Amino acid sequence: MITDNLKNALILLYVAIFLLFGITKFIQKVFKKDIENMCIRLKSFLGITLFFTVAFLFNKITAFCFIGLISYLCLKEFFSIIPVRRTDRNIYLWAYLSIPVSLYIVYIKWINLFYIFIPLYMFIWISTRMVLSGNTKGFLKNLAVMQYGLMSTVYALCYLGLIYVIPNENNPKAGALGLLYYILVLTVANDFIQMFTGKILGKHKIIPSISPNKTWEGFIGGVIGTTILSVLMGNYVTDLSIGQLTFLGIILAAFGFFGDVTVSAIKRDFGIKDTSTLIPGHGGILDRLDSLLFTAPLFFHFYAYTHTLIFTRGI
Repeated sequence: MITDNLKNALILLYVAIFLLFGITKFIQKVFKKDIENMCIRLKSFLGITLFFTVAFLFNKITAFCFIGLISYLCLKEFFSIIPVRRTDRNIYLWAYLSIPVSLYIVYIKWINLFYIFIPLYMFIWISTRMVLSGNTKGFLKNLAVMQYGLMSTVYALCYLGLIYVIPNENNPKAGALGLLYYILVLTVANDFIQMFTGKILGKHKIIPSISPNKTWEGFIGGVIGTTILSVLMGNYVTDLSIGQLTFLGIILAAFGFFGDVTVSAIKRDFGIKDTSTLIPGHGGILDRLDSLLFTAPLFFHFYAYTHTLIFTRGI
């Protein structure tokens, strides 16, 4: 379902990206600010936006394959930075297989099963496999690492698929694609606004031991800017009220920040800066999507609650 509202919103998104290019170049030239990294990030963001646009607008199968790909890349990056016992490496296969299984469950709208597949059934299966290895040294640590990796990079990201299968009639303005557009753009915009305002105005560090570049000015600027964008954009591509969009703007900006610094804390724990070098200016896929790990599930459950979404398949 591609409505006129969604088409216009996509056009505005690309116009906004090119305008931001111009603004950053102007700031560099006039105010002599060192924001070259922001220009690199904007170029990467443009590339990411093109990939997401093609993947989600083409058809449902393409969209789910794309979600599976980014989930796989995030899980792979997670495992690459977290050391695990040699005896547990065969469990990687089961972790990767949980991605297509989770997405298939979502694809057929067996939502009740999806809710418990990773948190319960994969937890039971991975625990069983680790016990069968017979190695008790570091058992709890490695079990926790495996489960956190699945919860963050598979379970949380598969919520993009859940948003995709929301019936279009629930959002006449732009359908399920409009809801996906809203959460993806808002999450990425929040990251950019926080970085931009922090770079220009930031003086007071918020969590220097975890993310030394994060400032109170950037955080507050992100919350204000994201809330304004939520109301303006959400009123165009969602059926939510002004009050609901304002609430979502604040909540998603705040928890997008915490999703970001949570992954930063993991990286600091292991003494690395980025999860990989796949995306120029951003690091890895997990570096780019860390905020989405928190915002996608929160948005889906808020929307499901406000619209009393009921899927027909039982457990």
